[in-house]
Amino acid sequence: MTWSYRLGDVVHDLTTRTLVMGILNRTPDSFYDRGATFGLDELLARAQALVAEGADLLDVGGVKAGPGPEVTEAEELDRVVPTIEALHARLGVPVSVDTWRATVLDEACGVGAVVGNDISGFGDPDYLAVAAKHDASVVATHIRLAPRVPDPEPSYDDLVTDVRAFLVDRAARAEAAGLVRDQIAIDAGLDLGKTPAMSAVLLRVSDELASTGYTLLLSASNKRFLGELLNLEIDDRRDASLAAVAYGVAHGCRIVRVHDVAGSVRVCRTVEAILTARRGKACAPGSDA
Repeated sequence: MTWSYRLGDVVHDLTTRTLVMGILNRTPDSFYDRGATFGLDELLARAQALVAEGADLLDVGGVKAGPGPEVTEAEELDRVVPTIEALHARLGVPVSVDTWRATVLDEACGVGAVVGNDISGFGDPDYLAVAAKHDASVVATHIRLAPRVPDPEPSYDDLVTDVRAFLVDRAARAEAAGLVRDQIAIDAGLDLGKTPAMSAVLLRVSDELASTGYTLLLSASNKRFLGELLNLEIDDRRDASLAAVAYGVAHGCRIVRVHDVAGSVRVCRTVEAILTARRGKACAPGSDA
């Protein structure tokens, strides 16, 4: 199986390499950093650090996925657009906008974003048309209900089959809107309308989701399912997050969306080296290995 993904004018061959996406929250109520990068100066400093650690792209979000106080379109635009404009001007790294609003995607692409990362599964009917207008890549994410809507008791006829079908359908909609395959990534949406066990199952079957032929993005970093399955508080989930990255890359994930860029880069390069090592060349002459 081969995969590729376009970031701006560059198409990355991801058959044997994984892109590391650094998370940047321009929110006052992020579950992870609790608003540490809500200020623009703090966020730009964090972005510079992530680039130095090896981030291939930066994902900027202005509204958290879970329930919370309403964030209007105007507020989201005010948080996201100046941030992306500053990142585009200062850093030579592609930028993704984490939004489900087509209007925000439009403005973000206008100032330099090259990816629309949409956790709603293209719930906004204009989203894909805007992506096509800007020739931007997208991420199609599975969600059972909608962003910011509580879903405490999710149920499925067949979890893996339902999620896979949803993602294939959303990818097909993106192609119908004018995007090509290397502009489309899919994301199982761990924690989004799933119990912790469901999220673990979806991580476990990454191979099956990757077999669709679309680039599979993994967003497991510090998430609730890791905390609940392993009884870990947010500040104690680093090792579990890196383990999820290692498993995901070994099983077909080719973009990892993470808080710990430095650690994830090391894990990705290690797993890639293991996967691509050829037995005959890896063994010393005359060895019995």
